[in-house]
Amino acid sequence: MDNEMFSMVLDTLKKIEREKLTIETKLEMDKHGDFPEELIRFMLGPDVALHLIFVPSEYGGLGASASQIAYMSEEMAKIDMAIATSFLAICLGMDPIRVAGTEEQKDIYIRRIADEGLIVGYGVTEPEAGSNVQALKTKAERVLDEKGEVKGYTLNGQKQFVTNGGVADLYSILADTPEGPSFFIVEKGTKGLIPGEHEDKHGIRASNTAPVTLEDVFVPVENLVGGVEGAGLKEANKVFGYTRLMVATFGLAAGVSSLEKVIAYAKERVQFGTTLVEKQGYTHKLLVPNAVRLEAARAYIEEVAERIDSGEEDLQVEGSIAKYFATEVGDAMANDGIQALGGYGYIRDYEVEKIKRDAKIATIFEGTSEIQQSIISIFRLRTTLHTKGEYYRGMAEDLSGLPEETYGPMVARAIELLNEFLLVARRLKVTKSQYFMFLLADMMTWMEVARAICVKAGSEDWGKTPSAEFMSACARLFAREAVEKKIH
Repeated sequence: MDNEMFSMVLDTLKKIEREKLTIETKLEMDKHGDFPEELIRFMLGPDVALHLIFVPSEYGGLGASASQIAYMSEEMAKIDMAIATSFLAICLGMDPIRVAGTEEQKDIYIRRIADEGLIVGYGVTEPEAGSNVQALKTKAERVLDEKGEVKGYTLNGQKQFVTNGGVADLYSILADTPEGPSFFIVEKGTKGLIPGEHEDKHGIRASNTAPVTLEDVFVPVENLVGGVEGAGLKEANKVFGYTRLMVATFGLAAGVSSLEKVIAYAKERVQFGTTLVEKQGYTHKLLVPNAVRLEAARAYIEEVAERIDSGEEDLQVEGSIAKYFATEVGDAMANDGIQALGGYGYIRDYEVEKIKRDAKIATIFEGTSEIQQSIISIFRLRTTLHTKGEYYRGMAEDLSGLPEETYGPMVARAIELLNEFLLVARRLKVTKSQYFMFLLADMMTWMEVARAICVKAGSEDWGKTPSAEFMSACARLFAREAVEKKIH
């Protein structure tokens, strides 16, 4: 998608915010837990069609880049994370078809999503199988024709926490076949497909979240995604780098939105003769550290999106790092946003309270923070051992060439220490402790994010623009914090 078209899409989103998603409307939807189906279908309709940004151009979409989709996701989540979650679910539900579907499946279903503005549900999580999708109990039994050939499948089981679960026109359902987990396309109205009641949630209350029960649901063999049994987990893993990056933008959006509201409040609120923004204890505790961490998260998200756009694959760990870091720092800023407004922060009308409730889910869905820590530590340690330390050694060498002002050389030395620490930890067999692996994940995450912001600072026009000075300051502060907290 060219920049002009992308700007038009963003302008359309801003217009919808002004006309249909005022603060009063959002607070009312949040209060009652109402899913705005009419609004969502309007946004999917032919006059707006915002969902086309997620759809490849060959199937009637706009063919946006990962960088554009990440930015769009952030902007939508800044307006309202519940609305953004409903749109993300459409993208999630389409992804198994986009990544692994047959050409016929893509041409039928992705094109229908584009042309008809279908709401899609992604049915993976189960009551007893959350992040551990290998434990799923939903079964898909083969149905044979008179010649003994497979003509379809009967699905039985229950899915939990399905975004758009109660309103979807189309579902991607993960079920266990004789050859292993597989995705199936199930349409609304199929006999035995029973959407449940909308959950009464802590946050993103305007997003429809419901269980979906499958009782002897028959689907034709043509609805087995990819036409091959047992490829479901592989299909899901293929898109985690991408989908978790999008959830990372939700965490970033929550943090930035809260920060912006706090700054506006602090400029006006006078205490003891001066505005809050003039009080160093206030700014240096509640504003500056959060602003720096959010900028670091943005640098890493942008870098991973650019790598996806360049055609790089196997970015599952990078997606986990982006999601883990951005959602945790976004949640922390949302929490500090309440503190920064004092008693007013606890009042619904000031919205920071809602942002905090919404922000929490980003640390949970698409894999909890603890799942991300496991992925990061296990796979990065494996890579370190496989390359005999060359992975992080190469990263450190690249950083060493940056100007000292970026603090890249300092981070490089810290990464070298991390590398040696990993090799020693393996020899001492302390990596058998899950808690220790979580600590390693934190060290790895902060070092890799620090590398990203130092590289971004190094690409700026040094000392000639306010943005360059700002990025230099952010890199310096974040690098210091990362090294002191995680490596020292």
